Amino acid sequence: MQKLASIEKPIERGEKMIEINPQDAQTWYERGNALLEMGRLPAAIESWEKAIELEPKFPEAWYNKGLALRKLGQLEAAVSCYNKSLKIKPENPECWYNRGNVLRKLGRLSEAIASYERAIELKPDYREAWSNRGNTLANLEKYAEAIESYDKAAAISADYWEAWYNKAFALRSCGKNAEAIAAYDRAIELKADLHQAWYNRGIALAEAKQYPEAIASYDKTLELKPNSPEVWKNAAQPKHNSDNLPKRSTLGIKP
Repeated sequence: MQKLASIEKPIERGEKMIEINPQDAQTWYERGNALLEMGRLPAAIESWEKAIELEPKFPEAWYNKGLALRKLGQLEAAVSCYNKSLKIKPENPECWYNRGNVLRKLGRLSEAIASYERAIELKPDYREAWSNRGNTLANLEKYAEAIESYDKAAAISADYWEAWYNKAFALRSCGKNAEAIAAYDRAIELKADLHQAWYNRGIALAEAKQYPEAIASYDKTLELKPNSPEVWKNAAQPKHNSDNLPKRSTLGIKP
């Protein structure tokens, strides 16, 4: 309630400012930002549109409108807004990054990679851009390049578990199980409750015929996600030596 009140106050001030000067684009923009914080996306978009009507070359308003449209699932419209923002202010790495994210969702993978690379050019330590560049390269089954991208992200932030987890998936995809297990271990070291990593680590261990370790990894997944339909629908049974191991069900989730 306290946070909501702190957001509502700027809106109230904005309304008063608009009454005094309805031609002030900045006030409409700030009003839109406050509405976004409240989750009132259509109203926020209307406010930014008013700001743009008053000041067509308002890159931040175009950018924020794109963010809101993306949240509403209007991906093509979001890309259009990002493009307009970048035409005015091309040196915004966050806009290039978010444009890449939407292009990736649209399946326009080569364009997404180019967008991430532009973000990285502007901000070389942009770990999320390096990581999502890797994800997109992995979508294209360019695993070696993807792994290099994840390595860059992990080098920027040693505690960036997402890079290690995604690197592990890429390593597994190109048959490098031992390295994948090590990468899953690092991801789990950084985020012990990462049930996806425990499960996929179990798969990699089973593929390496390390069955007791695989079962222990699956058991940890069950401990973390005992009642998840997402987990149980991917239930599987590891290969095992029937002479030495009891038959048991395991669970999994897609990485």
